[in-house]
Amino acid sequence: MTAAVRPASQPAPAPLRIALIASARYPIRDPFAGGLEAHTWTLSKALRGRGHQVTIFAGPGSDPALGVVEMPFRPPRISAVARRDTSMVAAHWLAEHHAYLELMLDLSRGPARYDIVHNNSLHYLPVAMAAALPVPVVTTLHTPPTPWLESAIQAAPRCPMRFSAVSDHTAAAWRHVVPAATVVRNGIDTRRWRPGPGGEDLVWSGRIVPEKGAHLAIEAARLAGRGLRLAGPVGDPDYFEGCIRPRLDRAITYVGHLPQPELCELVGSSAAAVVSPCWDEPYGLVIAEALACGTPVCGFARGALPEIVTPDCARLVPPGDCEALARAVGPTTGLSRADARRHAEDFCSMKVMTRSYERFYRSVSA
Repeated sequence: MTAAVRPASQPAPAPLRIALIASARYPIRDPFAGGLEAHTWTLSKALRGRGHQVTIFAGPGSDPALGVVEMPFRPPRISAVARRDTSMVAAHWLAEHHAYLELMLDLSRGPARYDIVHNNSLHYLPVAMAAALPVPVVTTLHTPPTPWLESAIQAAPRCPMRFSAVSDHTAAAWRHVVPAATVVRNGIDTRRWRPGPGGEDLVWSGRIVPEKGAHLAIEAARLAGRGLRLAGPVGDPDYFEGCIRPRLDRAITYVGHLPQPELCELVGSSAAAVVSPCWDEPYGLVIAEALACGTPVCGFARGALPEIVTPDCARLVPPGDCEALARAVGPTTGLSRADARRHAEDFCSMKVMTRSYERFYRSVSA
């Protein structure tokens, strides 16, 4: 009897040479300016860990361990006459525009240095100029639709760009101009975001800007009779001084813009994470971070939040209803911290995200 012949194993796909376009304005370093910068840092590390060659184009001051090629964030030399023109824009806007313009022109010259270019920024120029590059270009949709990006997508009869979106909700929001975005949800490094013991106080983390709704988290914590610790960069000083600082006291405290290890310790030592957006959150990286720390989530059912969590690890209430949010605090703190961590590993991890991006890249570059 002849033994069955096993098929030869398929050779592993060759590593990809990836150009990752990040923010020109904010450095990719800890503590991060926002979720987009944290996501870019994690993605680049994960892709390198999988053997790919990754070159990040990012703003000055980024983490030197990433091997970043800095995009010079400086305005071009504009004459006094041009500055007096009514079309003159703010200096930081012009500097950002010029940084991406220089980068895209450089990538368009000469033979292909990369297998794929991944635009992980929010800027429109990488989309508008994608056709000039000798390699495939992909863009991740991180936000609700913006006028400049919609304009760039429609600039050519057929946009030569492939798109991914960070959630089903975000993909649906862009469907009128991007009919078929591939959903690749953000992920976090569950080795760095470790389970914590929990505690008595609630936690709120993120950029302190009106759309993130820290003031609503404060109101809900007071109604629930719980302490609340807020952490994150102050993105809108007027909002912080007018709506947050006057509400701080011994029970409601602002602990600052923390590096990742300290933020992990804070979140892991909290009873629950309050997520209180005033806009349709495209993903909500703070949710994944909290769950990885074993901290269940209590929040508003807005944007992508309902697709990221389950009843095992979160309680969601109608948007803007602080009384309902306060009532949900008790049931949330009673949820299993082990279940929260398990959901982060299965749904929100760096491993899941990276493998999804690998499939996406190879489908585009095939």
